[in-house]
Amino acid sequence: MPAWLVPALKAVLPHVGSIVAAAAPVFTQKRAGEASAGQAAVVQQQITELQQAASQNAVHVRELAEQLGQTVTALERAAEQAEARMRRAVGLSLVAVGLAGVALLLALVVLLRG
Repeated sequence: MPAWLVPALKAVLPHVGSIVAAAAPVFTQKRAGEASAGQAAVVQQQITELQQAASQNAVHVRELAEQLGQTVTALERAAEQAEARMRRAVGLSLVAVGLAGVALLLALVVLLRG
């Protein structure tokens, strides 16, 4: 699993339940024996619940987008740090290879003269 995936999941997962809860409202149930005039009231109440759920969903999506932006920023920062570390490691390895080459040349000179 990539290292950047764990912080992203930790930021997103706590809000998945609230998003699902807002997206799937519990609709009012029709009572047995309710007249057709009452059915219009139930439909109106269901429309109101849907509108409330849609507005709550928009709020949750906005919060999720903000957190996703923060996560992306953190990932970019971590990538920059990893790139700097990699450049530093490559530089150190090049210095080590150079020193090893010099040591090899000195060893060959000592062997040939001795």
